[in-house]
Amino acid sequence: MNASGFPVGKLPAEFLGALLSRLPKTDPRVVVGPRVGEDAAVIDFGNTYLVAKTDPITFATDLIGWYAVNINANDIVCMGARPRWFLATVLLPEGIEPAAVEAVFNQLTGACAKIGVTLVGGHTEITYGLDRPIVVGCMLGEVSPDGLVTSAGARPGDAIVITKGIAIEGTAVLAREAADILCRRGVPKAVIERARNFLFDPGISVVREAVIAREAVPVTSFHDPTEGGLATGLIEVALASGVGFEVEAEKVPVLPECRAICDALGLDPLGLLASGCLVITVSEGDAGRLLRALEAAGIPAFAIGRILPVEAGRRLIVGGQVEPWPRFDRDEVARFYEGLSV
Repeated sequence: MNASGFPVGKLPAEFLGALLSRLPKTDPRVVVGPRVGEDAAVIDFGNTYLVAKTDPITFATDLIGWYAVNINANDIVCMGARPRWFLATVLLPEGIEPAAVEAVFNQLTGACAKIGVTLVGGHTEITYGLDRPIVVGCMLGEVSPDGLVTSAGARPGDAIVITKGIAIEGTAVLAREAADILCRRGVPKAVIERARNFLFDPGISVVREAVIAREAVPVTSFHDPTEGGLATGLIEVALASGVGFEVEAEKVPVLPECRAICDALGLDPLGLLASGCLVITVSEGDAGRLLRALEAAGIPAFAIGRILPVEAGRRLIVGGQVEPWPRFDRDEVARFYEGLSV
């Protein structure tokens, strides 16, 4: 933390972890409570576990309802659960037009229908001091006790597999929110248009690939890298599991549109909002079977590294040379917006 306080984005993991460690543990039915690196809470309901997640959408304004449903659903499936019920708190700026409000509701209901989730409630208001809509989602799901997967299960020797590529969400956000700037900086309109469509193709949902992975092999951990990108997502897995890791830079699939947009804006794809990419750890012997199952379903998948003992640390292999794993104090989208306000 500097003299002016924390920057925009997630709290530093170590600081947040210290805060969470002070919380009392009073209810024995809480199977997974608040801790760094876990995607959702898990509560014992007897024959089933209730899985609960809440996440806001703050960077995007276009298709914000679609983001809210899918981002929260991703965290539910990363616990091995099925998303079932969704609540949304919709905070709207003064003077917003009725058509814009209706559009948000249509996005929420359309996204829920797409993945078989029921919108069961929430809260909507016009909020003082906002310059854009904000949606805070709460997704509930359920999983059998023997089907639970957490971010804490990665083990030394596991392979690290990711799906689709990076960074789907961040690339879509920038293409939708900063198209004029990108055009002025030489990004072709065709690239921007493809990137705008990343919400749907390759898509920010990881529900389908999580189901396929679970059916194909014993998964040791899932994680949905969101704010802070793949770099932060893997740190969160390492903290949750008490492990280290190494990744080969040349094996990380940076989507061409992401590369073009990041180059134009001076951003690093590794630190860019990465929803749509699922991080999976499996035993090394199961990695090939997992890759084949995903590829057979038309989902690109890549083995990019392996889990190490915690004392080995976190490292990036670049051209055969070992470098420290990059760390981002705030997401690259946030850094871009902060640069515009300076």
